[in-house]
Amino acid sequence: MKFHSPVMIVKDIEKSKQFYIDVLEQSIEHDFGKNIIFDSGFAIWEPAPDHVIPKHLQTTATANQFELYFEDENIDRIYAKLQKADVEFLHGIHEEPWGQRTIRFFDPDHHLIEVGEPLHTFVRNMYDSGLSAEAISKKSGISLDTVKILLGEYLD
Repeated sequence: MKFHSPVMIVKDIEKSKQFYIDVLEQSIEHDFGKNIIFDSGFAIWEPAPDHVIPKHLQTTATANQFELYFEDENIDRIYAKLQKADVEFLHGIHEEPWGQRTIRFFDPDHHLIEVGEPLHTFVRNMYDSGLSAEAISKKSGISLDTVKILLGEYLD
């Protein structure tokens, strides 16, 4: 058996599809009408009302038992785009205790979405702000060897 992908149940497939394409810049791998698989490895699905899932389970999009996590090197650009798209934020740009900047917000069905800086980006940002490799390692919990590899050319 092989895990394939997470699938999120949505209320309006077209609205959700446009959100993930236009706002989160995702590309579609397969579009089966009421089931969309994105090439980044997750899917959205609007089951028919008489399907076994909505028929037997109370599927609500407000439980927030998980989040989808994305990364982008330019989190400020993403934040501006999300603001223009009038999304509901859990929080704006926020620095996590380990130094990574993140944003958390909700999709049209109130699924929790996070966008964070990739590891190499937030390590470089901490270095650019004046922290030494040792201080970055201590703050982030990333081994000093890995920090030095990530900073590479900056330490030469």
